Amino acid sequence: MTKQTKTLIAIVVFGAFLAIVYWGYTALSQNFKPQTPAANSNDTGQTEELQTAPDFTVFDQDGNPVKLSDFAGKPVVLNFWASWCPPCKSEMPHFNTVYQDQKDAVIFLMIDQTDGQRETKEKGLQYVADQGFVFPVYFDTKLEASSAYGISSIPTTLFINPEGKIVTGYRGAIDEATLRSGIEAIKN
Repeated sequence: MTKQTKTLIAIVVFGAFLAIVYWGYTALSQNFKPQTPAANSNDTGQTEELQTAPDFTVFDQDGNPVKLSDFAGKPVVLNFWASWCPPCKSEMPHFNTVYQDQKDAVIFLMIDQTDGQRETKEKGLQYVADQGFVFPVYFDTKLEASSAYGISSIPTTLFINPEGKIVTGYRGAIDEATLRSGIEAIKN
């Protein structure tokens, strides 16, 4: 193989690599674009009805049951996470900051997926304490909430309006601006 042929092959391979990276970036970045109720329109231009948020039971730090329905009539930020999850860890400071600003206007349900093996209540509490986070943490020890929402990857964040409808949601870590935008979409 000549040097010129090798150079040509390297250029073609590099071009293919760039195309794959561009496609991957474009596909993955769609998860981070805020969706409003208007984004739920069908081909006829009519807006589809928002999905009702399924109820579930999780447990607070003291082991008391807490249901989503306990917060009926209030906007809710529902976040599924675990202390072993790097993307979860990257978004937690944003949640802590926004929680301190919005805790009187919005309910934050920070749900630790506690399977009892990879993630335990103790690990979750220790992580939150070590980081100095002040938001309340709830534990999905029976994975009821995760099952109700079909959570297959974490972090996952859902924004529920006071009528109990899911307005928008994200799979993967979100930043502060996206979190604030989601909250604005669910406030009355």
